[in-house]
Amino acid sequence: MVTKLDRITFSPDILGGKACIRGMRISVSLVVNMVVNDMSREEIIDQYPYLEDEDITQALKYAAWASDDRGLMPRRCSYALPGRYGHFS
Repeated sequence: MVTKLDRITFSPDILGGKACIRGMRISVSLVVNMVVNDMSREEIIDQYPYLEDEDITQALKYAAWASDDRGLMPRRCSYALPGRYGHFS
């Protein structure tokens, strides 16, 4: 089963092309690190009110995909990512 990660975006103009949430300057790694450091979804959304619960869910799914790369596909982007991730356009 392929899960669409339509909230995970990449742009060379935003955070140097890192995986971000909906084109904002909020990286997936920031969101994942907040979860790993025991912040609740409510605390994350209180700190970043423009984030939505689904953003957090997709950040975690993307992190799982990035470490295992089976079954998930992020939103299409217009440039190649380094290493094993290949080209998503």
